[in-house]
Amino acid sequence: MTGNARPQQQFTANDIDVGIRIYEALTHHARSGQGDKIGHKDLLTLARSLHPKDAVLGRAVPIGIGMKLQFVDAFCAAHAYPRLSSLAVDQATLEPVRGADGDNAARKAERHAAATFDWSIADTQLPAFATAQRAAVPARLKPRKERPADVSWYAYFCSHRKECEWINQEDKQEIINLIMAGLDPETAQMRVRAARAASVEQA
Repeated sequence: MTGNARPQQQFTANDIDVGIRIYEALTHHARSGQGDKIGHKDLLTLARSLHPKDAVLGRAVPIGIGMKLQFVDAFCAAHAYPRLSSLAVDQATLEPVRGADGDNAARKAERHAAATFDWSIADTQLPAFATAQRAAVPARLKPRKERPADVSWYAYFCSHRKECEWINQEDKQEIINLIMAGLDPETAQMRVRAARAASVEQA
């Protein structure tokens, strides 16, 4: 399944934890949506409705969903399953994000394959895959509490105000999420900036 081939950054614990919930929301949508697209914001809303007490999921924002979908892609690719993330699209355009493979007919076929697949066996294999992915997270990416992450970001922001003018509230929340997952502030903002640029370019 060539649609699963994606350049992959290093997953953080946050990508994995939220990625599991995104997988669950996508399979839920696949079972009920008959191949319909679902926007990133709606996908997060669905995930939260399935897990209303999940604090990590509660902090997730649409700009950060790309790596969570890559986690889902990696799981599907590892087991030669249909690309479940094909159901998720940009909220505003209802189109795949930049870099999606194939033409409209191919993407529709991909969504149909994901919607009609029996995900029950896959559900039982996800925990082992997630455990293996967590084991691969570099030891240097040590999780932090929200308050220290916020302080770390503010210190970086104060010394880089000009370079950070593009950051909105959603971007800031994802940067904090990434710092909580162990990334340094500069790397966190660069990752969010890349996600924002990809979103703007495909719109």
